[in-house]
Amino acid sequence: MTQPMNPTTPLSREQVRAIDEIAIGEFSMPGICLMENAGRGAAEQIAAFTAATEIAILCGGGNNGGDGFVIARHLQLMGRKPHIFLLADPARLSGDALTNWQIAMASKLPCEVVDEHSLPSLQRKLAEASCIVDAMLGTGASGDPRGTIANAIRNANATSAVRVAIDLPSGLDCDTGSPGDPCFRADLTCTFVAEKIGFAAAEASEFTGAVRVVSIGAPAELLRRYAVAD
Repeated sequence: MTQPMNPTTPLSREQVRAIDEIAIGEFSMPGICLMENAGRGAAEQIAAFTAATEIAILCGGGNNGGDGFVIARHLQLMGRKPHIFLLADPARLSGDALTNWQIAMASKLPCEVVDEHSLPSLQRKLAEASCIVDAMLGTGASGDPRGTIANAIRNANATSAVRVAIDLPSGLDCDTGSPGDPCFRADLTCTFVAEKIGFAAAEASEFTGAVRVVSIGAPAELLRRYAVAD
């Protein structure tokens, strides 16, 4: 298993964005590699945290959703039964998220596209899942979740399933730790590179649950600039 890092400094959303951009631009690391490392590491943490086999993975239309596609692929390789629910129009996916969606489709991973008409079906399927993974909104999101994502969060929170957030719970502000309405309530948060500044807020722990830091494979030289590596 990829060993979690022991960071010393939490990151803001701007620092998270900068680390990604510098890793790609200055260190010539393809974004698809960073996403693969993140997704594989998160899948390992999920597998270590729960023995659940029926795993519903709620994916948004950005890179957080792309991480979810990678997680599903690796959980399947571990013998679990992931099911991807895409809460976005596949035609609007782009970049690394689109590539990993295409890989998921070619791999015949169970995938469904969820819109307002299929929300009742999603509610039933979430009630049957033993684990629900939140890969909907990433660190760049702010404000209250809306539409199908808000509905999915409420339905997920109403279940007895083990709940896992990817990078941070959807609805939780990365910088302030203020929860939106609704906000995903996780038992485990697999956060990338380092904890986020908002996790220190008194109200945040109610939504993050246990926090595990997952490496994305960014070079130590880069991480030292942000005091997240020795």
